[in-house]
Amino acid sequence: MIDIRQLREDPERVRASQRARGEDDGVVDAVLDADRRHRSGLSEFESLRAAQKSFGKKVAAAQGEEKQTLLAEVKETAARVKELDAAQQEAAQERDTLMRTIGNVIIDGVPTGGEDDFDLLETVGTPRDFAAEGFEPKDHLALGEALGAIDMARGAKVSGSRFYYLTGPGARLELGLMNLALDRARDAGFVQLQVPTLVNAETMAGAGFLDAHADEVYRLEADDLYLTGTSEVALAGYHADEILDLSAGPRRYTAMTTCYRREAGSYGKDTRGIIRVHQFQKVEMFVYARPEDAEAEHARLLEWERGILDDLGLAYRVIDVAAGDLGGPAARKFDCEAWVPTQERYRELTSTSNCTTYQARRLNTRERGESGTRTVATLNGTLATTRFLVAILETHQQADGSVTVPEVLRPYVGLDIITPVG
Repeated sequence: MIDIRQLREDPERVRASQRARGEDDGVVDAVLDADRRHRSGLSEFESLRAAQKSFGKKVAAAQGEEKQTLLAEVKETAARVKELDAAQQEAAQERDTLMRTIGNVIIDGVPTGGEDDFDLLETVGTPRDFAAEGFEPKDHLALGEALGAIDMARGAKVSGSRFYYLTGPGARLELGLMNLALDRARDAGFVQLQVPTLVNAETMAGAGFLDAHADEVYRLEADDLYLTGTSEVALAGYHADEILDLSAGPRRYTAMTTCYRREAGSYGKDTRGIIRVHQFQKVEMFVYARPEDAEAEHARLLEWERGILDDLGLAYRVIDVAAGDLGGPAARKFDCEAWVPTQERYRELTSTSNCTTYQARRLNTRERGESGTRTVATLNGTLATTRFLVAILETHQQADGSVTVPEVLRPYVGLDIITPVG
């Protein structure tokens, strides 16, 4: 959650952030009120508790009626101390609960509004003109089925809607993409981890995934564990309750995991193919950095994402996501959206978020500095995901129904061209 000191010192900035997100800014005053009650009650409790401790000697030295009077006062004070302690704890709990409803304070320059109010930062590459080439492009599912690469019918038979099989060249293409991304991350200095995809409630909440979007998360009630929708969650929890040494620079980690999302509220959206599914593969980058280094690190994550899209030969655009579409933990997010020819629009392939100190404060991850410890910043970014296959197949298809494998992937896939089966 956000820093209570920031809210006390500059409440208007937090209010403005809430308004930019389209959220209630009245919660700021509710937090401040609960905080005042907590601090006032705590001060009174500690003062009376100190007085209570001094009664021992007085009672021991008193005689007769004076002693009885003091004993009565001791009893009355003890009751009041208990009452004040309960009140300040209740106010603190109220404050902290309310604070968890406040999204991260956005960074200056983040556009106001919702999903369609992003700022376009750059457009890269030119979408293929299939009409000029003399044929009409097929969508990724038609291609995938003809190539023996995607099987939606059997996925639905086994698991229901929005599940699928990647078969033959489809499975090879996905695995090759993931291995390319892991190699790129390693070359950039990321430490590869193999992480749990089931986490406890503390980790899921600490990463910020049990607030406004809890309905997107799969929960195993019998075990009180959650299936993660991104390895960001497990990577955020990796250094929970630890003090890091960041004097040599940020700590960078990467992981490839199977990810699970309920896609609640997406009824009727992207029902064809593998754009919006319940299970997929993803390579995630995650960084622990000093707060003052976070924005520069955010720019680096975006460049690493762009590098892989460039080498895959995809046309894409980079957007600065509007505040109302950020999600609670992010203070700023850049998306790279690739052109999907048959949809004639750009679709998100990668996101990179600067979460500043929001997640680390919840998870108690700090660094040691000259003046003591302080909360670190965390950042994350997508380096590859199953959805990439949509843009790769459609962009690199040929008139005969085959698909040219991007040159950078050929050593990983073992194929130059994927041809229709049968």
